[in-house]
Amino acid sequence: MTDAGAATDWRLLREFAGVDLTQSFVLSWEFESETLLIDIDLNLTPGHAFYEVPRPSQKACIRPAVIEFRFCESIDLGRTGAVDDPAAAIGELGHGVIAEFRRLADGRYEISGEFGAVLINAARPVLRIKPH
Repeated sequence: MTDAGAATDWRLLREFAGVDLTQSFVLSWEFESETLLIDIDLNLTPGHAFYEVPRPSQKACIRPAVIEFRFCESIDLGRTGAVDDPAAAIGELGHGVIAEFRRLADGRYEISGEFGAVLINAARPVLRIKPH
C-alpha cells in the first residue's frame, strides 16, 4: 500500500514488546469517542509479563486484547483515499490474521492482513490486554 523504505516495523515499537502480531487475529473494529479500537486475540511470547505456559491442548499463549488508536482523525482503506469519518470506514473491515503492522515516516500507521490494508492517522497506539 505504501513505500516500506521509511517505515518502522511493529517489532521495534515498545508497545508490542513480547507479542507476535503475525500470529494474532483481528476479531472486530470499533470507533468511539475519537478512538479506533481493534479487538484482537493476541499471541504473547515468553518475554511478555503476562505470558503463561500454554496447556497441553494449546499451541500458544493467546490473550484477548485491544489496540487503541486515540485521536483518530482518518482511516484510509486504500481504495478511495482517506476517509474523514472513521466510524463509517470500519464498517467495511472484516476479521483475520494480521500480516503486517508498521509506523510510516509521516506518522501514520499501517496494518494489513486477511481483512485488507488500513492506514490510520492517529496518536501512538496503546496495547491493552483484557483480563481473562
